[in-house]
Formats: sequence, C-alpha cells, structure tokens
Amino acid sequence: MMLILIALIAHLQYRLWSPNGSMAQINVYERQLAELQQEVENNKQRNEALYAEVEDLRNGQEALEERARYEQGLIGQDQTFFQVIE
Repeated sequence: MMLILIALIAHLQYRLWSPNGSMAQINVYERQLAELQQEVENNKQRNEALYAEVEDLRNGQEALEERARYEQGLIGQDQTFFQVIE
C-alpha cells in the first residue's frame, strides 16, 4: 500500500514539474494570454475609432469637407485660401 502511495505522489509530482503541463508552462501561457488580451483590447479601440470616423463621413458633410480641405487642399466657393509661410 505504501509503495502505491509513493508511486502516485511521484507521478503527480512528475506531472507538476514536467515540461508539458508544468507550472512554468502555465505561467508562460498566462503571460501569452495577457498579451493577446491587451492586443485584442487595442484592436477593439482602433476599430471603434475607425467605425466612428466612417459613420461621421457617411452622415456628416462637414467631416467630408474637412478631409478634402486637409488632404487635397480643396476650398469651398465662399472660402478664401490663405497660405502662411514661416
């Protein structure tokens, strides 16, 4: 009976400290999980910002005009263009 108990404890200790499924491996997996969760959160925030920008461009003429003004240098009919050189 004592031999069986020792064998069982040895087997459990082996499983606990062996490379596959050991405490060190669990710590590595937890660290990787935390990194992936942070990456997912960053991507969610980026997607929300992009979605808000798309909605703004779909619904608002002002955002479209602002983008055309800054990216293409376009001006409206009743606007005056001033270029400041420093």
